[in-house]
Amino acid sequence: MSEIRLLVTENKLTDPGKITPQMYLEHITGQGKSWVCELNGQIVGFSSAASEDGSIWALFILPQFEGLGIGKALLSFACDWLFSRTHEEIRLYTEINTRADGFYQALGWSRGAEDDLGDVSFTLHSHTFYDKSRVW
Repeated sequence: MSEIRLLVTENKLTDPGKITPQMYLEHITGQGKSWVCELNGQIVGFSSAASEDGSIWALFILPQFEGLGIGKALLSFACDWLFSRTHEEIRLYTEINTRADGFYQALGWSRGAEDDLGDVSFTLHSHTFYDKSRVW
């Protein structure tokens, strides 16, 4: 997971030491939950959700596997899990003016305020996620 996180072309970590292996482990074994996409024995993407605050902690796909629907599928698993844990609204943050910024808007997430660090918040309500007229 950390290898994928370091290989992305957008939303790069300014300080790779900021996200430690222990943090990944906590999301796998603690109150968070993670999903991976494996193709031909290689993990090509992952998502992580944090139950304690109802947030998407991570969604990253190796650049050469972007555009195949992997991100939508991994995000859908994470959202469904969070909503099943009684969260009515979930949130995430991403870098402004990136493909991820447009990706979340296209999926029905509400774009929030931008912060001084160059990130923007997004929220998604359960009724929007479960609206069967939307295609995920």
